[in-house]
This record gives sequence, C-alpha cells and structure tokens, in this order.
Amino acid sequence: MPSSAPAGTRPAPWSDAPAPSPRPRRRRWLRALLPALMIVAWLAVAGVGGPYFGKISEVSSNDQSSFLPESTESTRVTNLQGEFRDSDAIPAIVLLVRDGGLEAGDRAWAEELTASVQDAGLSEGETSPPIPSEDGQAIEIVVPLGDGEVVDDVEALTALLEEGAPDGLQSYVTGPAGFTADLVAGFAGIDGLLLGVALAVVFVILLVVYRSPVLPVLVLLTSVFALSAAILLVYWLAANDVVRISGQVQGILFILVVGAATDYSLLYTARYRDALLHHRRRGDATRAALKGSAEPIIASGATVIAGLLCLLLSDLASNKALGPVASVGIVMSILAALTFLPAVLWATGRGAFWPFRPRYDPAGADRVRVVDHGADGRPSVEGRGVWASVARFVARAPRAIWIVTTVVLLALAGFSTQFQASGVEQSELVLGESQARDGQDALAEHFPGGSGSPAIVMVPAGQVGPAVDAVEATGGVAGVAAVALDSPSGTLPLGENAVPPVGPFAGVEPTEAQGLVQLQVTLDDAADSPAAEQTVRELRGSLSAVDQGILVGGATATTLDTNETSIADRTLIIPVILAVITLILMLLLRSVLAPVLLVLTTVISFFTALGVSALVFEHVLDLPGADPSVPLFGFVFLVALGIDYNIFLMSRVREESLVHGTRAGILRGLTLTGGVITSAGIVLAATFAALAVIPIMFLVQLAFIVAFGVLLDALIVRSLLVPALTYDVGRAIWWPFHRRIEP
Repeated sequence: MPSSAPAGTRPAPWSDAPAPSPRPRRRRWLRALLPALMIVAWLAVAGVGGPYFGKISEVSSNDQSSFLPESTESTRVTNLQGEFRDSDAIPAIVLLVRDGGLEAGDRAWAEELTASVQDAGLSEGETSPPIPSEDGQAIEIVVPLGDGEVVDDVEALTALLEEGAPDGLQSYVTGPAGFTADLVAGFAGIDGLLLGVALAVVFVILLVVYRSPVLPVLVLLTSVFALSAAILLVYWLAANDVVRISGQVQGILFILVVGAATDYSLLYTARYRDALLHHRRRGDATRAALKGSAEPIIASGATVIAGLLCLLLSDLASNKALGPVASVGIVMSILAALTFLPAVLWATGRGAFWPFRPRYDPAGADRVRVVDHGADGRPSVEGRGVWASVARFVARAPRAIWIVTTVVLLALAGFSTQFQASGVEQSELVLGESQARDGQDALAEHFPGGSGSPAIVMVPAGQVGPAVDAVEATGGVAGVAAVALDSPSGTLPLGENAVPPVGPFAGVEPTEAQGLVQLQVTLDDAADSPAAEQTVRELRGSLSAVDQGILVGGATATTLDTNETSIADRTLIIPVILAVITLILMLLLRSVLAPVLLVLTTVISFFTALGVSALVFEHVLDLPGADPSVPLFGFVFLVALGIDYNIFLMSRVREESLVHGTRAGILRGLTLTGGVITSAGIVLAATFAALAVIPIMFLVQLAFIVAFGVLLDALIVRSLLVPALTYDVGRAIWWPFHRRIEP
C-alpha cells in the first residue's frame, strides 16, 4: 500500500505507518528505537534507585528541634547548651513504682541498676543516683542515652528492668528517650509496610477498573519507576544537606508519587484506548493520546508543584522540605506517565488491554451523542452508561443541583470550626500501646510532671539571683537548679531548694560559658502538656522583664515554638496557594470566571472534609486534637490534587466546547471523563488511606482528611457541583473570552 505521507517527509518516531523507503525493515527498526531507549532508560533508573528505598531512612531525622528556624528562642538555647555538656545525650527516665510503699530490696536493686546501666555501656555520661519520691512509692533514675541508636538502647534498658526487678515492682522507661524510641518505631514501617500496602491496594483497584491482568502491572511499574527516580534524587539532596527530611515527609513522598503517577497513567491510558478505536496503527494512537493527555497532565502536575513550592515560605524546615521533595516526586510522575508508559503501551499495543482489546472502529468510536432536548433547545445526552445518565441529570436541573449540593457541603463545612489543631502532647503522637506514655502518667502521680525534661533557661551571669526569684514567682514551677559541672550531680539547687555550702556542694559554683549560666527549671506538669506550655509562656514573660537577653528553651519550649511557627505558616501559605493556583488555571483555561469558581468549589470541598474530619476524630476515633500542620498539609494536597480533577474535566470540556458549544461540551466532557476521573479519585484516596497503617497520629489524620476530601472532589464536586454550575452559567463561564465559543 502506498504511503499517504507527502513526498520527502518522514514518519514521526512513534509512528509505525509504512514509510516511503526502499528499506522498510530499517525504518521499522528506527521507529522502535525511541520507545526502546525510553524503556531501557527507565529500567536503568529503577535499577539504580531501587536500593535507595531502604537507605533513605538513613538521611531522615525526626528530631523536632532540628526543624525550627535559628531565630526561635528554643533553637538558640539548644545551640548554647553545647557549652554546658560534653555530649548530645537524650535523657531516659527509669521509673520504679510499688503501690503501698517501696521496700528495702527495691531501693537496693535500684542502686544495683544504676551500676548495671553503666556496666552495659548504655549511659552516655553519669547516670543519676536513685531519686525517691516524697510519697515513698516510687524511684526515679535519669539515664542519658546516646542519640545514635535510641530504640536499641531503650530496648536494652527495658530488658534490664524486666530481668531483675523484684516481684511486684513496676518499671517503666519514659522521658524524651522513651518517646523518641516510640516515634522511631512508629515510622519503622515507612520503607516496607506503607509502600507494600499502597501498591497492593492500587493493584486491586486497577484490576477492577481495567479487568485486565496486564495493564495494572504496566501502570504500577510506571509508579514504581517514578518513585525510584524520586527517591534516588531526594536521597542525595538530603545527604548533601540541600533538604532536611523527616519520617512524615518520607511517607508522604511515597504515597504522593504512587497516587499521582497512577492518576496520570489512568488519564493517558484512557486517551490511548480511545485513540486505538480511531486509529489502526498504534503509533498514530500513541501520538493522538499524547496530544490529548500531555496538556492536562502537565497542567495538573504544574498546579500541584506550584502549591507544594509555596511551602518554601514556611519557617519550619519539615514543612519547607516537603515542597521541593514532593515536587521532585510529581516531576518524576509526569515524566514516567508521558515517557515510560507510552513506550511500553506502544510496545504491547492492544495486547495491553487483554482480554478486552479495543478494536479499530472509527465509525462507532464516538460514544457520546448530544441532542437538543426540550422547548428551550438545551442539549442533552443520548446513550447508555452511568455517566451518560449523570449528564442527563445535570442537564435537566442544573441550578437545583448546584444549589442543593453547595448548601449540603457548606452545612458540613460548618463543623470545621470544631477542628482542634493547636497541637497535641508528645505522648499522644504515637497511637496504640506505649510504655513511655504509661510511664509518663505514672511519673506525674509521684513526681513533678516535668521531671527529667526541665525547661532550660540561659541567664547572664550577673542576673542569676533576680532570674531565680522570677522563676520561683511563676506558677507551675516545682524547682530550679543551675548546671554545675563540678558538683557530683552536675547541678546546684537554687532558691527554695538551695542547700548549705557544705558536704558535696562546698565551694561549688554554677558553670559559666559565654557569660551565661544555665538554669534547669522543673515544671509541675508533664513537659508535653498544654499546662507546661503555658508555664513556659509565663516564664518568658517574667524573665524578659528581668533581662531581655534571658532565653527559655527545652523540650516544652521547642514544642511551643513549633506549634506557633506552624500556625503562622498556615496563615501565610494558604492564601498564597489559592492565588497561585487561580493564576495557573486562568492560563490553562483562558478564562477568569471559570478558575475563580473552580477554586471556590475546591475550597468548599476542603472545609467540608475538615468538618467531617472534626466529627470523626472527636466522636468516633476519640483523638485529643491535631498538630497545627495537619490542616496546612491537608489544604495543600486537597486543593492541589482536588483541582486536578477539575483540570481533567474542564480541559476536556473546553476542548469539546470549541467544537460543539459550551453546554454540549460540558455534557460530553462529563460523560467522556467520568469513568477515568472517578477511577483516579478512588486510586488516590486509597493510596493516601494507606498512610493510616503507620501508627503516627499526624499521618492517620492526614490520611483520613485527604482520602475523604479526594473522594468528595471526585464523586460529588467534579461530578455534580462543577458540571451543574458550569452548565447553568453557560458560555459566560469562559469570560472574558466567552464570545469565541458557542453557547
């Protein structure tokens, strides 16, 4: 058969149409070269990046203090503390309790325990002597652990307690080291469990959607290859201190790439399948699919990236890191979906859809027929299928649909005011059983709640006396001591707890460094409690009146500064994200009104998800609150990802409107994209829901908010609210360029 290409022209690299060449075999080989190279390149990337799945945790840190900006008071105190200690040890509090009163054997065993801890090499420095409680029922021992292998050290310490404790003596390991070990253990499933669950869930959904054993494998390979490339790049960025990542950033990266790459793959695959109906040759179908899907996929990815990069405005390094890290993941998802997937689908052709292979049928390929309906001449849809029925429903009563839907969503959004996101206690961060949490509760019954985690106050040497007076005058303070490296205990009690200058304290003076003295203030309340945070606020106020140079830090101050910084970030970043996404949509849709309405519907959807989440968290899961960054992260993902479905829909609507008119284009766009967008929404919701397998409250809450919000966007907002509102507005939706498009 003679070629239809003009003389002197070359077929596109993707095309397998006959070429006007006397050597067709060589031409076929050249046409296959580009997809083959792409497949080989991605296989190489996966081969190199795959091993980094298990290594990325090596460059991840969950130390809260390391994410605060240098300007915060608690960070400045942390930096100064190095002058008063020889190591970065994390204190573990060993608590021994016997209801009814300690026995002589208990006290003797506690003395032996301190020696055993030293002999086992667990203590990074001197272990404190056993400290009895005033009620005679408990003993506290502070063990400084190295910050390298906290989980192993806490397990070894727990084993020592279980091996030799006298019968009836309860023992706990709590304090900062205990909670750090809980947090590290909670994130332990990030590398394997989270990814395995996410991929398994997506695979099952794809099997149901495609009813093919081949296509789900190709789509999942696209996601895994994109994730391999992202992890490889992020690892080296973190290893070279370009970004600072945490366990939560790592988990979000995994889920985001799998979900986004699968969504983009679904969109391309749907276009490719339709193209196979119109084109006999797979090369022609590939070009048509790329032409139809590249713009919405790139626009969607650009919107997500723009929203994520707004996190660079954050003062918290953990939030700031998520911006570029997740953006890298989105870029790799786009590249994989527009290079590897087209190449591998080109290679497999119609066989990828086996056993339901799409046949070349240009006459019957247009599955949507729009006809005039009713006296007003408004169009409606003919045909079978769920989405044809939805389109007819929208055409019959568009105004009633969008008004009722909006009212219901706003009613649920009203509950968002009940969403408590001012921070949670450290003991509540890890869900499930926790020895550290139980130990903290027991500690508060017998000792001041802040034992082992004091507030740290840096005072100019000449202001120690007035500073101590101000500290003791502040409510919520149990005692104050100065760091004195020459004393046996390393501290020197001051104020009401001061001791006569005899015995071991004779001649001891507080240690001075850079003209400062370090005070340790034990609080009445647990260091991670709201009451302790309030005490720190009051301490800062009373001490600043003594000297503006006095700084208050420590674990409680770090949590307080983190929460306040996160709230400030949220207030700044959310409006910026809305402005950036609106501008991108204006460029994409060549309209001003449509982007504004789309963003408004997405914002309503977000607050609805937040309202429902508030009800679920408080009345179903009985959670104590949320981290301030939960609404921020939820907003970033729901607005950026939720707008994706509006982009997929409205870009197709605009394409159809240019040919068939606005209202007909809306109905055609809704019918043609309904299945793929719904599938994409279910997949993305399922992947984010997989975050709930990690027993960290932040991730569980984010999983619910995003999963519910994505389903709400895909099933209600994009299926009913947006089409009905757009249909009711009509051609004016494209204002100010609406006159170029038919009604």
